[in-house]
Amino acid sequence: MEHRWNCASPSDPGTLKKLVDELSIPEVLAQVLMNRGIDTFEKAHMFFRPSPDLLHNPFLMDGMEKAVGRVLKAIETHERILVYGDYDVDGTNSASMMYLFLKEIGANVEVYIPGRVTDGYGISNGGIDRAKGNQITLLISVDCGITAVEQAVHARELGIEVIICDHHEPGPTLPDVYAVLDPIKPGCSYPFKSLCGCGVGFKLIQGIAVRLGKDELPDKYLDFVALASTADIVPLIGENRTLVKLGMDIINTHPRPGIRALIETSGLRFGSISTGQIVFVLAPRINAVGRLGSAERAVELLTCDDYPAALEFARVMEEENLNRRKIDEETFIKAQEIVEKYFDVENDSVIVLHQDKWHPGVIGIVASRLVEKYYRPTVMMTTIDGVAKGSARSVAGFDIYQALKRVEDKLLQFGGHKYAAGLSIDIDRVDEFRAAFNAVVKELLPENLRVPEIKIDSEISLSDITSKLVRILKQFIPFGPGNMRPVFLSRNVEVVGSPRIVGKDHLRFKVRNGQLVFDAIGFGLGRLISRIETGRKNLDIVFSIDENEWTGNGDGNSNGRPHDQYPQLKIKDLK
Repeated sequence: MEHRWNCASPSDPGTLKKLVDELSIPEVLAQVLMNRGIDTFEKAHMFFRPSPDLLHNPFLMDGMEKAVGRVLKAIETHERILVYGDYDVDGTNSASMMYLFLKEIGANVEVYIPGRVTDGYGISNGGIDRAKGNQITLLISVDCGITAVEQAVHARELGIEVIICDHHEPGPTLPDVYAVLDPIKPGCSYPFKSLCGCGVGFKLIQGIAVRLGKDELPDKYLDFVALASTADIVPLIGENRTLVKLGMDIINTHPRPGIRALIETSGLRFGSISTGQIVFVLAPRINAVGRLGSAERAVELLTCDDYPAALEFARVMEEENLNRRKIDEETFIKAQEIVEKYFDVENDSVIVLHQDKWHPGVIGIVASRLVEKYYRPTVMMTTIDGVAKGSARSVAGFDIYQALKRVEDKLLQFGGHKYAAGLSIDIDRVDEFRAAFNAVVKELLPENLRVPEIKIDSEISLSDITSKLVRILKQFIPFGPGNMRPVFLSRNVEVVGSPRIVGKDHLRFKVRNGQLVFDAIGFGLGRLISRIETGRKNLDIVFSIDENEWTGNGDGNSNGRPHDQYPQLKIKDLK
């Protein structure tokens, strides 16, 4: 699939030079900072040196004072508290964090994670009934609850008070509960709107700690926030960047037993865990147990304080993830067959698929893979209790939640955010929904968003890729939405040696600019090998700068010492 190249416009020369001089950094990196809205020394200091001092006062969040007071009262009077989570990474980390913190400060607390199939997403009446049976008087939801209007009524009728910690879009009416914490709810003036569910939960434990005079107590739980924020693909800017940076430091220096066991069984290296490895390696393993069974096993791992026991939980996750990948691949193959047979991807604006027997635990993943392959907003559904239920995933720049709102008369239920949502439909209305949704997306989706875009931070000469530049680039970590790994464009580079395809369709070759030779690899770009040939001198490449470990075998741009790090170009596209 062809991509659009969108190179950022050059910044104001005066501001750019000032930033270069004040920070003593290369101009190309000053341009990258300005692309991210960082145009002063003060903003750059906050970006490169995030600290707990940069976190917002939790009491700026509407409802916080009430929520904190109610939790402290429950602890003082020895009430039974239930932390009600969700079955994904955000939900299980939120629940684990809240449970451990409340337990540490003396609460009588337990955790409940709903079943994907048995309970469905969010707070359910069945979950509330179980809480009542366990003499729960205060329920704290994390990463769910903002649309639980009917369930709030049921809880109140049973004498259970509810505090909601959520980050999803609210419906037209907020649940009538004791307190609602959600930075994007109407009337909330909290200055940062992009927290994940665990981030909102962290603000609650921050508020409780402040009232107890133990302000620094929550800091030890930032590893949960880092895992959840990264896995939930929230923007890693502002407060999120600080939360994730501090949490990643814990994961890489003093991982708790469950996280350490997960790192070990997944084959990663201690001390160098990245946000990318969380998204593609650790998060799928945490998610797997909730996709194929009970997600309470994830909470057992994350809250475990015994390393040998944690290893056993982690091995179960590893096995479940292998099973999940097998089901995922089978479903993806079948979904592709249906798309190729029944859809006109060139002209259809959306892909909407429904099959009775698809596993509910993998359809969200498969929807994302279909978006990646066909670049169309995609809805995947299976049948649960006689109703079509599933997941919607979007393309970059398109708000699928707002598109679903336009056809909500065709839906039984839906919820989510800009790029991902869940929904349920009467089976006999699936075709009606498909037609209506296709029409809405056709109207709302601009032509330019129908072709994937590569955003380029700046043009760069290969000769500018120095050890200093690579060293400063490392300080841009953690990478994620809003602060993606910088992407550069180099023009008219020369191909050196013979390009080849390695592994699963990966393109490997070398490029030269003057005397410098760089290794380059394009993952999944084997199809482009026909565009490059030995000696070609007019190749334009778009890439990020990565590091490879030099092993002293005489191949690469290195000084020859074993285990040195040298820059490798990770190719995004070439022309």
